[in-house]
Amino acid sequence: MAKKMKRRTFLGAVAGATSVASFAILTEKSKAAEFEYKIGNDNNDAHPLNVRLKEAAENIKTETGGRLVFNIFTNSQLGGQTDMLSQLRSGGLQCFNISPLILATLVPAASISGVAFAFKDFETAFRAMDGDLGENVRAAISKSGIDSFKSIWNNGYRQVMTSAKPVLKPDDLRNLKLRVPVSPMWLSTFKSLGAVPATINWSETYSALQTKIVDGLDTSLPNADLAKIYEVQKYCAMTNHMWDGYLFLRNRRAWAALPSDLQQIAERNFESACMAQRKDYEALEKALRQQLEAKGLKFTDPNPDDFRDVLKTAGFYTQWHKQFGDEAWSVLEKYAGVLS
Repeated sequence: MAKKMKRRTFLGAVAGATSVASFAILTEKSKAAEFEYKIGNDNNDAHPLNVRLKEAAENIKTETGGRLVFNIFTNSQLGGQTDMLSQLRSGGLQCFNISPLILATLVPAASISGVAFAFKDFETAFRAMDGDLGENVRAAISKSGIDSFKSIWNNGYRQVMTSAKPVLKPDDLRNLKLRVPVSPMWLSTFKSLGAVPATINWSETYSALQTKIVDGLDTSLPNADLAKIYEVQKYCAMTNHMWDGYLFLRNRRAWAALPSDLQQIAERNFESACMAQRKDYEALEKALRQQLEAKGLKFTDPNPDDFRDVLKTAGFYTQWHKQFGDEAWSVLEKYAGVLS
C-alpha cells in the first residue's frame, strides 16, 4: 500500500512539474515584445542586404531579451519603393532601405552619390559616403522629417543589359528603351546618352522585359542573378556607369520612442551588419560574371571614357553641378576628381 502511495505521489509530482514547465514555456512564447518594428525593402531574401539584416535582427532580439524585435519584409511585400517611402513618413513602416537616387524624389540632394562615373571603385564610394559627402546627404534627409542610419549599404555598380543587340559604344544606346528606377538622376543619365529611359518599379521589371515593353535595363549583376534577368536578356555591357547604395532610413518618431539602451544595441548591430554586407556584396559581384556567362548571358566591355565624353558634351555634368550647387559639387569632386 505504501509503495502504491509513493508511486502515486511521484507521478503526481511529475505531472505537476510538467504542467508548470508547460505553462512557463507558453507564457514565454506569448510574451510580446515591448517594441515590434518593420523593415521594408524591394530585394530578394537571398540578397546580401537581407541576409545581413536578418542576422542583425536576430542579434538585436537576443541582446535585448526580446524587448525589441525587427520583422523584415523583403521583395516588395509592402509595395514599391515609392509606396514604402510614403509608409515610412507616415509611421506605418519604421525602417526602410532605399537607393539615394530614388529618395531624390523627396530629398534632391541625396542623389549626388549616383552621378555617373563619379566613383572609380568601392573604396572611393565608401570613403565619400562615410565622410563629408555622406554627412551632407544625411543632413538633407533629416530636414525632410526622417533620419538615416550612419552607414550606407552596398548595391554595387550598374550595368546595361539588352535583349536584341550588344552595347559596345554609346551610340548603341541611341533610341533604346531601357527600364530604369523611378529617379531623376537615372532619367537624366540615359537621356543624355541618347536612350529612352522608362521608369518601372523593380517588382514589375521582369514582366516588362519578357513582354518587350522595354528593350533592356540598367541593373547590377547580383540583382540580375537573383531576379533571373538572364532568362529574358541576352547581353550585358559592363559599363559600371553608376555606383548605387542603400540608405537605411528610420521614422523619427518611432526611433525616439525607443529607450536609449535599445537604440544603442540596434545601431551597433546594424552598423556591424552593414560593414559585413559591403564585403559580401563585393565578393559576390566579382564571382557573378562567370556564373551568369554559364547561364547564357553574353558580356561586352565598352570603354567608360567614351560614355563619360558623351555625358560631358551633352551638358550632363554642368546641369547637375548647377542643381547641387558649388559647395556640394566641390565635396563630390574631392573624391571623384574633376567632372564638369
